[in-house]
Amino acid sequence: MSGLGKLYGVGVGPGAPDLLTLRAVRVLQEADVLALPRSSDFGASMAYRILEPVVGKQRDKERLLLTFPMSKDPDRVRPYVDAAVETIGDRLSRGLTVAFATEGDPSLFSTFVYVRREALRRFPGLEVEVVPGVTSVTAVPAVSGLALADGQERIAILPATYGVDDLTDVLQRFDTVVLMKIGSEMPKVTEALTRAGLLDRAVFVSKATMPEQRIVRDLRAAQGERGDCFAMVVVTRGERSGLLVGEAPASPPGGFDKAVTEPEAP
Repeated sequence: MSGLGKLYGVGVGPGAPDLLTLRAVRVLQEADVLALPRSSDFGASMAYRILEPVVGKQRDKERLLLTFPMSKDPDRVRPYVDAAVETIGDRLSRGLTVAFATEGDPSLFSTFVYVRREALRRFPGLEVEVVPGVTSVTAVPAVSGLALADGQERIAILPATYGVDDLTDVLQRFDTVVLMKIGSEMPKVTEALTRAGLLDRAVFVSKATMPEQRIVRDLRAAQGERGDCFAMVVVTRGERSGLLVGEAPASPPGGFDKAVTEPEAP
């Protein structure tokens, strides 16, 4: 199919606008259309909240608000993906460039994965470019002073919203475990960490790098927490460094003066 516009998947980072990459800013500024995901028909787009202070409102640029419900049911999500691709495809068919903005990175637990797959199926020859973004997987260690891996350590990344039934086994096999999208799973997470003897090796972080950032280093104080898709728990065993013996103290987080940090329990 000739005359198609180009589709971009643009990662806008974990929340702080100044963590957008230079390439992301350029693509978002130059695209004809911004595709902006949101979780409900009446909600705002978090991706747009992140990018707007840097890119500007650009009143002459079309902004498509596309709804993708927070659901694990494929039958519920599929119609929304189809509708989004239909809307985006209309613009691509007119030769317009569309930048689909997504929190974090477009390739990691992002709705863009589904949109890209369906768009390529419907529009043979469509050019798609992914602009990677800073992910919460790296933002959370940055604000909490954690180190994800050193030497021979292994990392597992899991979406907690899909259940933590196998978490005990994962905790035994990996040195660092990143639980994304905590949702309502905190009681099960703390239970599994307690059984594994790792509750004191875990940190809860919500909305890393955003003004509402919250860090809880004693998960006993967060057992009743109902997180959201921006809440994470990172568990670090720190037992298998391949370079240096012993543990270095965690660095204090810096660079985000508006962060709110919960004090450690006495």
